Formats: sequence, structure tokens, C-alpha cells
Amino acid sequence: MHEPNWLARLRLFLPASLFCLGLALILGIALGSVKLPAITVGEILLARLPLLGDRIVPHWPQHLEAIIWQVRLPRVILAALVGASLAVAGTAFQGLLRNPLADPYTLGVSSGAAAAAAFTIVFGVTYAGTGLFVLPVAAFLGGLITVILVYRIALSTGRLMIHTLILAGIIVGSFMSALLMFFIALAGDGVHQILAWLMGSLAFKGWGQIWMLALFLAIGLTAILALSRDLNLLVCGEESAQQLGSNTEQTKKLLLLAATLITGGAVAAAGTIGFVGLVVPHVMRLLVGPDHRVLVPLSAIAGGLFLVLADTAARTVLAPVELPVGVVTATLGAPFFLFLLISKRYPARS
Repeated sequence: MHEPNWLARLRLFLPASLFCLGLALILGIALGSVKLPAITVGEILLARLPLLGDRIVPHWPQHLEAIIWQVRLPRVILAALVGASLAVAGTAFQGLLRNPLADPYTLGVSSGAAAAAAFTIVFGVTYAGTGLFVLPVAAFLGGLITVILVYRIALSTGRLMIHTLILAGIIVGSFMSALLMFFIALAGDGVHQILAWLMGSLAFKGWGQIWMLALFLAIGLTAILALSRDLNLLVCGEESAQQLGSNTEQTKKLLLLAATLITGGAVAAAGTIGFVGLVVPHVMRLLVGPDHRVLVPLSAIAGGLFLVLADTAARTVLAPVELPVGVVTATLGAPFFLFLLISKRYPARS
């Protein structure tokens, strides 16, 4: 019995994608203000594993372990999780909204999260003794409230109409952007903190934020993978999907909830990082095809790979000055996306 074509493609691309992601993680750990040999990085990581650790004799200075386990490993893991979250959310939104220009921020999640984060900074809520998680939690709640408003407006006709959903996202997102500008005007000395958060950063993040985002991503990715066949049908049109037995209204609601959950988690953990959720799904769709049963998991890996490399470049290109990772993703993503648009408009003549 022949296995399905989509499963064969997944078996073909998945090992290679995971191998490339592993190499990117080691590269991200090795490069920085203190350059570490890649082999030493691998040995230090393997030395903590239960079965292999006893066979590796430590021959490296103790401070290298501190650099890897306390600084660089959390950072590259967070970069991989944020990149995976944005890429998966972008894939889901592009399929759900049937719009190739949709991304995780289309429905105003980033604007709502940024307005909530600016509110906490301006009014000092961050320093009210409730811990370092106030800013990410406030950002997540801001993004969630925004999407709930968008959803309620779009559902005013009794059905979740896609074009109404997009319009509601633009309207509510614009209102949240206006609130953000208002808070920036009141920020005074806090304006630099707001702008730094808006540009996106993976620096000075702890394991708590990593576990939080990993939980959000696990829940959202599982839901989207479970709905990937219905998403394939939805891309062909709601009427066709209903004729083939898909409950389109329930599928749209669950996809919207799952994509918003992982987008809010990513924005809360690292700020607004653009172009990952827009470019990565396009690239992977060109490489592996439009089937979401293949596209979703491979986009997750590719998104993590892309953001790990972008963050490594942000730390090393102008060292010791560190660039905001959002600047790097925009610098790489905007020209590449323009190239894709031009290539699609003017295909090569055979």
C-alpha cells in the first residue's frame, strides 16, 4: 500500500529541516562576543545528557558552561520558538483569510499588545512589585483583547465572514495604534523602553518566558495540525469545503483562536518582530507545496531557523553593538518579499 503523497514529502523534508535547525542552534551558541569552538559547544551540551554525560571528560574552562547554559542557550531556544510561532501563525492566517499578504499581525494583535505594553511602562505597572512577567503578560492580554474585539465585530452578522474579519482587524488595529501613539506622547523618559520593545529583542530573557511560549506553541501548533486538512479545504472556498463535509464555521473559530494564542505568546516574549510570519510561509510553500499537513510543521522549523540566524547576525555584524532583531528580519525580509512579488508578476520566459 502506497503512503500518501503529502506524507512522503514530509518524510523527505523533515529530517533535513531538523538537521539545518540543529546546525543553526549550534552556530548561534558558538558566535558572540566570546567565540566558542562548535565542537566544544556540542561537548558541553552533551555532557548534561543522562546517558552520554558520563563518557565526556570536561576539558573546558568553567565559565564557558555559564556562558552557554545561562546566556546563549536560552536565547537561541527562545529565538527558535518565537520564529516557529510567527511562521505557524502566518501560515494559518494566510490560509484562513485566503490572503497571501496576511501575517500574524493582520488582525491587530501587535498593535493591541504594543498599546498594553506601553501602558504598563508609562504608568509604572512594570515596577509595581509583580515581577518581570508584567510586561509580557500585559502584552499578551492586550493582543488577546484586540482579537476578541475584532472577532465580536466580525461576528455581528451571525457568521464569521472573512472580509469583515480583515476590515475589523484594520479598524481595531488602527485604534490600538492611536492608543500606542498617545502613550508614547506621555512616556517621557520611558519612550526609549517602548521603542526598544517595539523593535523586538531576544536579549535578557529567562527560562520562564521560554516555558511560557513553549506551552502556547505546543497547544496552538497541535490544534492547527489537527485542522490542517480542513484548512486545505477552506483555502478552496467555504462552499466547496462544506460540500466535502467540513464544518467551516467551527474550523475558522478554532484556527483564529490557535493562531492568536501563539502570536500573542511570541509578541509577549520578544516584542513585535516583523516579516517572519509573512516571508517564511511563502518560501516554504514554494519549496514543499500548499498542503498544510506538510506546510505547517516545516514552516515551524524554517521560522525557528530563520530567526536564530537573524538573531545571530544581530549580535555579531556590528559587535559589540547589538542590533534589534526586528531590524535584521525587516532588512532581510523586505527585499526578499519584493523579489517574490516581482517574480510572480513577471515570470521567467521559457
